Amino acid sequence: MAKIKKILANNIKRKRRKCGFTQAQLAEKVNVSTHHIAMIETARDNPTMELAERIAGVLDIEIYELFLEQPEPKDAMEQLHDSIVENIQSVIDNAVKKAVAEQYIIDKPKKKPKKQ
Repeated sequence: MAKIKKILANNIKRKRRKCGFTQAQLAEKVNVSTHHIAMIETARDNPTMELAERIAGVLDIEIYELFLEQPEPKDAMEQLHDSIVENIQSVIDNAVKKAVAEQYIIDKPKKKPKKQ
């Protein structure tokens, strides 16, 4: 149960920030105290389903989105790093192949015309 609490807390916090709301602004919009929002965002308290619906509505998302596990920032950064490394390696490989091909054409001995 602790894991779902943390997922909910992180999603509310992330979505609230994405919308540009402070905890106080979100609290005012859903008619609860700022302290209650802070307790929810730190996984120390749970919202009722009614409050979760109001929060989702204010954040302009479906309620189920509050419970979806999102990749941790570290995981996303690692994925980005791996993608960049793969792209760089591909660019390097293509550049080397092109350079080798061009060098082969330049260094390739020309055929001498046959004497008749």
